[in-house]
Amino acid sequence: MSDKNEIEEQIAALAERDDDEIDVGESALLLAALDRPGVSLDRYRDHLGALSEALAAYVKSNDASKAAALHAVIGGEFGYEGDTLTYDDMQNANLMRVIDRRKGLPVALGILFIAGGEKTGWQITGLGFPYYFLVRVDDGARRQVLDPFKGGIAIETAEMRQIIGRMSGGKTELKPEFYAPVPKREVLIRLQNNIKTRAFQAREFGRGAEILYRMLSFAPRYMSLWREVAQVEGQRGNLNDALAAAERYLALTDNEAQRQDAAALIQRLREKRN
Repeated sequence: MSDKNEIEEQIAALAERDDDEIDVGESALLLAALDRPGVSLDRYRDHLGALSEALAAYVKSNDASKAAALHAVIGGEFGYEGDTLTYDDMQNANLMRVIDRRKGLPVALGILFIAGGEKTGWQITGLGFPYYFLVRVDDGARRQVLDPFKGGIAIETAEMRQIIGRMSGGKTELKPEFYAPVPKREVLIRLQNNIKTRAFQAREFGRGAEILYRMLSFAPRYMSLWREVAQVEGQRGNLNDALAAAERYLALTDNEAQRQDAAALIQRLREKRN
């Protein structure tokens, strides 16, 4: 069995795990390894362990809060920051290359914060904040929101409002659900979505479809992914694959509006095939 096949099997095995059983750092490394064949994961795994050890040591030595430790260690000692100059570079969504370069997208950097914190035994999670990835760390009775793209600086409600206003062009206001924890499976989807979106923007439709199937391997019950596969395969002329995906979308939903949408999509694909 090739290394790639072994990695794909490990990623697919995530589909059977509950969210709290998913190691988001290890999973992101496995996804990264699919695009870096032949490169060992050992030193990257060791690096995640080093982050955890440094976080624990910082809190102990400085009697610091967990939020302060995350900022000082990941953003300071290890020098992680957002890539503001080449933001759309696909290296920014590959966790192996993010570790190599100490730069990345908000969600990729956020995964490092979550992985480091969880390995230290802390309660840390990504948030369901749109457009931009934020993390929240629980420290006793206090919960603090951090911005991984800016080295893990702590931010308050006013700053979150500014971010959402800027990213949405003033169309979205801060809502209570934006503070809600996001499942780790969805964090991985958000990471892969960056690769998929840029592939489609570059009209690399085969690559975009590859990433969609990759996401489905660990999130097979996500209806929106099946719907997108149906559309993409339909555009590529793979009508049997498109129909199979649309039928899977229909089978997964019990929402009437979605069922109507799926049925209409199936009808269009059948007409196109005939």
